[in-house]
Amino acid sequence: MNTFSLDYIDDLYVQYVQDPDSVPETWQQYFEQFMVVSPSQGKKSATTSSSASSSSAAASVTSTRTQTAAGGNGQRTAVASPPARDSISPSIGASIARAAKGSTGDQATDQALWMSRMQDRVNQLVREYRVRGHLRAQLDPLGIDRAAPPELSPKRYGLSETDLQRQLGSSAVEHVKGDTLDAILTKLQNTYCRSIGAQFMHIDNRNIRDWLQQRMESTENRLELSREKQRRIYARLADASIFEEFVRRKFVGAKTFSLEGAETLIPMIDLSLEKAGEHGVKEVVMGMAHRGRLNVMANILKKRAMNIFWSFDDPNPEMNRGGGDVRYHLGYSSDWKTARGDHLHISLCFNPSHLEFVNTVAMGRTRCKQDHRGDQNRREVMTMLIHGDAAFAGEGIVQETLNLSQLKGYRVGGTVHIVINNQVGFTTEPDSGRSTTYATDVAKMLQIPIFHVNGEDPEAVAQVVSLAMDFRNEFQRDVVIDLYAYRRWGHNEGDEPRFTQPRMYATIDQRPSVREQYLNSLKTLGKITDADAEEIQQKRTEKLESEFEASQHEPFVPDTQTLAAGWAEFFGGPEPVELTDTTFDEEQLGDLVDQATRLPDEFSPHKKLKRLIANRRKMAMGELPFDWATAELAAFATLLSGGHSVRLTGQDCQRGTFSQRHAVQHDVKTGETFMPLSGLAHGDVSIEIHNSPLSEAGVLGFEYGYSLDAPNDLVLWEAQFGDFWNCAQVIVDQFIASAEDKWNRLSGLVMLLPHGFEGQGPEHCSARVERFLAMSAEHNIQVCQPTTPAQYFHLLRRQVIRKWRKPLVVLTPKSLLRHPEVISDRSDIAGGRFQKILQDPNVSVKDAKRVMLCTGKVFYDLKKHRDELGRHDVSIVRVEQLYPLSSEELIASLDGAGRNTDVYFVQDEPLNMGTWPYVKLHFGDDLNAAGFNLKPVTRAESASPSTGSMAAHVLEQRELIEAAFDGLS
Repeated sequence: MNTFSLDYIDDLYVQYVQDPDSVPETWQQYFEQFMVVSPSQGKKSATTSSSASSSSAAASVTSTRTQTAAGGNGQRTAVASPPARDSISPSIGASIARAAKGSTGDQATDQALWMSRMQDRVNQLVREYRVRGHLRAQLDPLGIDRAAPPELSPKRYGLSETDLQRQLGSSAVEHVKGDTLDAILTKLQNTYCRSIGAQFMHIDNRNIRDWLQQRMESTENRLELSREKQRRIYARLADASIFEEFVRRKFVGAKTFSLEGAETLIPMIDLSLEKAGEHGVKEVVMGMAHRGRLNVMANILKKRAMNIFWSFDDPNPEMNRGGGDVRYHLGYSSDWKTARGDHLHISLCFNPSHLEFVNTVAMGRTRCKQDHRGDQNRREVMTMLIHGDAAFAGEGIVQETLNLSQLKGYRVGGTVHIVINNQVGFTTEPDSGRSTTYATDVAKMLQIPIFHVNGEDPEAVAQVVSLAMDFRNEFQRDVVIDLYAYRRWGHNEGDEPRFTQPRMYATIDQRPSVREQYLNSLKTLGKITDADAEEIQQKRTEKLESEFEASQHEPFVPDTQTLAAGWAEFFGGPEPVELTDTTFDEEQLGDLVDQATRLPDEFSPHKKLKRLIANRRKMAMGELPFDWATAELAAFATLLSGGHSVRLTGQDCQRGTFSQRHAVQHDVKTGETFMPLSGLAHGDVSIEIHNSPLSEAGVLGFEYGYSLDAPNDLVLWEAQFGDFWNCAQVIVDQFIASAEDKWNRLSGLVMLLPHGFEGQGPEHCSARVERFLAMSAEHNIQVCQPTTPAQYFHLLRRQVIRKWRKPLVVLTPKSLLRHPEVISDRSDIAGGRFQKILQDPNVSVKDAKRVMLCTGKVFYDLKKHRDELGRHDVSIVRVEQLYPLSSEELIASLDGAGRNTDVYFVQDEPLNMGTWPYVKLHFGDDLNAAGFNLKPVTRAESASPSTGSMAAHVLEQRELIEAAFDGLS
């Protein structure tokens, strides 16, 4: 006999109890002989089973089954160790054998066997309440019923109405007390099937499940609230609803993305912040989309209503010409004092319309704040993300966000996710918007609980907040709250939702607000009076009226929050003209690089890396020129020594996609890892190099967020291939390239994008520089393609040393990482500087019949061909900084060239891609006016960046290089 046959017999027995004729006759006979009581004798047997002797027998059997107790630390302690469920003891087996022929001959044994079977069924039923109780919970404030799962019916387990009155315990119920099975089930229904639905049985960790069960079942998932707490909840509901009503009345038809229908969000956040203060949290970073954002700014972040009202009137259009953002995308920050006196700083991140993409940005900010506080336990700063139901289910960035939660390089100590569940996405209903039961089902990928709660039961919301925040604090994991609500006014105030959801809105139109309902409840309980409610409403309305009057009469003052104190010495705007000194003492440079190659004596690196390490030491001593990877190592080392932390993440970045970096060494004997650069990090200065998950959008968003709070650090993200950043297009477009213009937010983030046409196919050649250049304006970003290790070294140092903060896009090499000519002397590393344009070291433009402008790898291809031809009248000029770059700077690089000199711009990319379209648009007329004949040498126009054939690539590349020299006499 095995587990499967036992389950089969169990199912047959349930069928038999419900209808004896539904099972084969042989099984009818077996059950009739084996079971002392048949279905027809149920009532008589029930009376017998309640006798003292049968109760004693039942207790005897129950005591042999698995029982556990929860300790104060959440650990489980075994009380007994019975045989497994699918095993049968010899004595019981003998009894069953005798029972097959009739009674065992002993009434107590017969009753014990019967009660044992009953206990099994009760335990199964209890488990089903924990697993599926949420499916029966009354979650929808609109009252749409859901069918109760059949697994929650006692009849499914052969339990009759009479059985419900038995005095049955259950080894599966440790925290629920009851005299009868009916009482136990009532308490389970209260716990799992009222206004809160809990999904937690997917969690593998038994300690976590036990902790949740104890917290929920011991209280029946209900928080006992003081009168003071109830009044506070009501006051917050009043804040939310009165604000929305006031704005809708004063600014008719304006878009506000109202919170009405989900006003409980405000007391939910309020209670969460109070709990966070109790847990020792000092800062909270929030990310949310537009629904309810103005309400949160007014009632949580305490932004002056006058400033919000000004945003509707838009009194100074000149100030925002070509810039700024709509009012429901803006961020804000403020301080919060809890009821017990704790102080928290709250930051609401700026957010575009791309909904969920702010998630990892907020997490990155949290991680940075924790690092700068020295909060390695991840307890002093917390992330709170507020989602929409359709976006949470539909946007892939959500999965990327969740996946980061427990990774070493991205852990923030647990994020609180609140889903405002409007039960519709714009006009799309759930059955067209997701393939899952709940909008939150994607979160089941994590070992975390998901709490669904009816938004019209504020006290259930209070219980969920308490439970969720305590869970996060206890286990430092994410937690999800699914706030079931609705939209009273459609997607926005100008939208007509009744076109597409007529039945839903017929119900909504008849529904009083949650504030009114809760007020009536509190009045019934005697916790608040009409006079109290009137006073609360009057104060809030008068305050809003006063702010509105001020907005109409006081001179407009932009409510632009200055950058945080850490940004005081940094600035944006146009690129400064003065050069930045990035030099470094040569001997000290050598010492630092040498230190950054040292491994512990007992460490055993891979044999192939021993030569690499030895060569790096020779470079440190000046015996060999620096290669690309060692120049990068030197940049990191010198910045660390200067008090600047360094953080680099990306897919396989510890080793490097092209096996060039090897920043983290692996011991071949023990598997342990060691990062030599870590020896240079002291005090508050840190070095982090983390391999990222296979994600671009989520990880780049995280690093961008990190950079927002790390003005003095070098923060880098490296793509496996530069082409792959297009998976993070939203982060680049909506945050990196436009944040300063829209939100006055600076970032020094560095993006390392391997780039170069080398025959590896369309997805491994082009970092799509044309896209960066197309969005380059107003000195918003830097786009550079250095071609020597020294240039790269000084570029990275310049990024941190100068106080001008802009995102930096670096087109990094692939094959050039090991090219024999891509080297720099130690003196150039230590004593040089980054140059926007590199003149030809061999042929001056003054002596050239033809000048070639180019970027990146193609320079070395052109130089090789020139050397093969023996031409000394062609000057090849490298443009190392593509943006910002002025016509004056480019023309100055041609100073001395004869008038009417042909200037060829040579690039690997097709005519419609790469740098040429930008060069022609921005510099073509000026170069021609200066007397130069500007012409392109490119591949032909193409829909795809490159061929997938290596042979075709070689052919095309040869033709391209030959075309650059064609026509020379």
